[in-house]
Amino acid sequence: MSAGFSELGIEKDLVEALDVSGISKPFEIQKITIPDILKGRDVCGKAKTGSGKTIAFGLPIVQLLQRSKPGKPTGLALVPTRELAVQVCKEIDPLASKRKLRVKAIYGGSPIEKQIESLKKGVDFVVATPGRLIDLLERGDISVIDVEKIVIDEADRMADMGFMPQVEWILRQVKREHQTLLFSATLDGMVSGLISRYQRDPVMHEIVSHEVTVSEMQHRFIAVHEMDQVKVAAAIINSSAKTIVFTKTRWGADKLASKLSQENVTAAAIHGDLRQSQREKALKDFTKGKIRALVATDVAARGIHVDDVEAVIHYDPPSDAKTYLHRSGRTARAGESGLVVSLICWNQELDIRKLMRRLGLKQPIVEMFSNDNRLQNLLEWNADTTTI
Repeated sequence: MSAGFSELGIEKDLVEALDVSGISKPFEIQKITIPDILKGRDVCGKAKTGSGKTIAFGLPIVQLLQRSKPGKPTGLALVPTRELAVQVCKEIDPLASKRKLRVKAIYGGSPIEKQIESLKKGVDFVVATPGRLIDLLERGDISVIDVEKIVIDEADRMADMGFMPQVEWILRQVKREHQTLLFSATLDGMVSGLISRYQRDPVMHEIVSHEVTVSEMQHRFIAVHEMDQVKVAAAIINSSAKTIVFTKTRWGADKLASKLSQENVTAAAIHGDLRQSQREKALKDFTKGKIRALVATDVAARGIHVDDVEAVIHYDPPSDAKTYLHRSGRTARAGESGLVVSLICWNQELDIRKLMRRLGLKQPIVEMFSNDNRLQNLLEWNADTTTI
């Protein structure tokens, strides 16, 4: 089975490292992009998170990358979140160590001094969020003068989060001839501009991914009283193994996690104001089932990739239909039909009805109190769900 990677041009020691990691058969994105990356071509890959793109770019880069001088990496990947930076490094590190290459995640919210220390010792492949990388460039603690391989990962999320000016500023600093790899779920708008300005005759590859639709989830819209809302959420969480609860603000996530704990629900908040170690612990505890609920903001949730999430609760209403689907899609993975619950206070009902129309959902908004038996099994309770 592992011969699949050999046939793509990957050398024996790296194929063996993949085997040790339990990776024996290339994913589709890896099959179509690795040969072109090994040829030195600029590659543009349209693929969603979870498609295997980290190995698609990481594996050939490790095979091709030169060792670097201290503070002057030869490889650079730009990513939108610290969670993704850590995740990318975790996947690439076992491969890089085979070639005695050093990989380091560089991101804000973590002590800059430790990152500077690592760069002084020497890092060959830096995986960075744009803001922290610019800080280090301006301080003179890192240089991109020797960068020969650049990856722009999840470019669409970078654009959504307002990082595109920083990404372009960084790319303009890379003067030497280099290979640029770009991966994104969408290739329009600002991403299209990035491709035309910073890639040379790129090979375009696309993985047709399955879009999550409203029909793949079970939707429940529940009218709640503000004083009872936390208890309603607690009742739903206690009837599921893993639940992600969405709030609009970081402060709201902290407050809700604390209130859920008072209701004897094991919960943790995850958002941008937390230290990286706190975020990683919350995610690890949630993945392992030590806590039942993760209370997340929309931006923080983009870095969460956890299987077996049984329920999503919109504690605060989403801003639009796209956000509703992004949030809700966390529970409709691998063909499973998950439960999506919107908790609606009296002054939110009009906005929710507009949202339902945009989603093509027609079902009642049902008032419930925290002692309502239906909360114990909302999947079984029939809310006369129909689609327009």
